[in-house]
Amino acid sequence: MKFYYRLVYILLWPFLKIRNPIHVRGRENIPQGAAVICANHRSMLDPLIIANAFGWKHCLHFMAKAELVRVPFLGSILKKVGAIFVRRGERDMSAIKSALDCLKSGRKVAIFPEGTRVKDGQSAHARTGAAMLALRTDVPVVPVYLDNPARRPFGKLNVVIGEPFRLARRRSSRSELYKFSAEEILKKISVLGKAV
Repeated sequence: MKFYYRLVYILLWPFLKIRNPIHVRGRENIPQGAAVICANHRSMLDPLIIANAFGWKHCLHFMAKAELVRVPFLGSILKKVGAIFVRRGERDMSAIKSALDCLKSGRKVAIFPEGTRVKDGQSAHARTGAAMLALRTDVPVVPVYLDNPARRPFGKLNVVIGEPFRLARRRSSRSELYKFSAEEILKKISVLGKAV
């Protein structure tokens, strides 16, 4: 997986460099070992931008909608770079197990807590998947804010990587804990956006 991940990274780096030069703040906040990477989601290029911002030494396992596996060429590339395919609209236990296994073995999982792309001006709804993964494995969450590149081809893109934090366990039902924690993650991402 690492070989293909780094190969794709090297091949796509020039494209991103030309289309949207990336200015990254907070690379020093990237932890060694397992973490749940959580970013806002505005463009289908977001996974490439995050991978570029984290650098080729940090291989990220992106959670991706299962429909993408059927897209010619793209589906096979995503498999080779370690994407975890999720069937949306249901509790996909296979995807959850794959993500938990990655985290327990010290790897990083990247997920968009909103679950789908959210346009500028729309309110984001916090889904609980990222919070559940972080709480069940007790790994840190790394919030990431992405400027919107799709609106500005060839314009500079700002990426802010926030400080890792751990979600606090509260005395509440599991569903309430996941919901509260998911909202906390989105708030951390939103705060980073105000600093851009």
